[in-house]
Amino acid sequence: MHKYLRAVGFSNLSDREQYDELIKNIALDATDRVYTSYNDKYMIAMYTKDYAPGVGISVVGFFDDNNRFFLEYAYPYVRGNNVSSYEDISVERHSDKESYAGVCDEARLGVSLIFYIQNVVPYIRVKNAGLLPIRGTSVTLSALSLEGTIVMPLAKSEDSRAQAKKSGTERMKLVEAARRGDGSALESLTLNDLDTYSAVSRKIVTEDVFTLVDTYFMPYGAECDLYSILGEILLIENLTNNLTGDELVKLTLVCNEIILDICINRQDLYGEPAIGRRFKGIIWLQGNINYPNPS
Repeated sequence: MHKYLRAVGFSNLSDREQYDELIKNIALDATDRVYTSYNDKYMIAMYTKDYAPGVGISVVGFFDDNNRFFLEYAYPYVRGNNVSSYEDISVERHSDKESYAGVCDEARLGVSLIFYIQNVVPYIRVKNAGLLPIRGTSVTLSALSLEGTIVMPLAKSEDSRAQAKKSGTERMKLVEAARRGDGSALESLTLNDLDTYSAVSRKIVTEDVFTLVDTYFMPYGAECDLYSILGEILLIENLTNNLTGDELVKLTLVCNEIILDICINRQDLYGEPAIGRRFKGIIWLQGNINYPNPS
């Protein structure tokens, strides 16, 4: 069973029999169904069911020539509400099943961002049509979390906010220039990072790290789509799983200037969320690739 089912409200799902019954009900009473051909022999199907607004489970499987359905896998999801990145996206298939990871080189992070693709069937349709690669795509990021803590905000003046935004913009320009092979931009980035490291090293002796670091977005553990994040809360939605009654919290965060939505079971969230406070936790990053409308 997928361990992140707890994050969408299935905290008491304890055995395989309950899980199989849940998957069966999703296939029979799905909120949304999408299909596309797969090779010449099979049809791939994805059944999606919401158990709270924008939160639920997707079931992916295949139909054979005799119209028999074979389950491939199922995963919980939360849909994002905001476009998170306009960087070009590359896609790689997972080795064990017909699921995919998206990769984009996000300039605001300075590293490649890897996420689990939610809209797998639309991607396969585009692939089958021979339309890849498509330029002008964007991605809406979202995430599920099994543990999180609310952290108090930093006191910031309007001047400090404006200065931070200006510094972020300048860093993005340097990163873009370094990607194009500009040696001076790469040198400037290196010197800036050394200055930041030196300043933090001096202050960390007497100050708490969370008074020095406003937000962060870092890879976590061995799995490529898990991240440790600290982000400012922009919006809060209190939801309820309509089958189990579990209370859920959906937070819209800004983290290193990237906006994403996360969902967490209220039992796993330590502290009281409020707009302006910060969320700190481990997330499983998902993404919906937004393909441009054909002209």
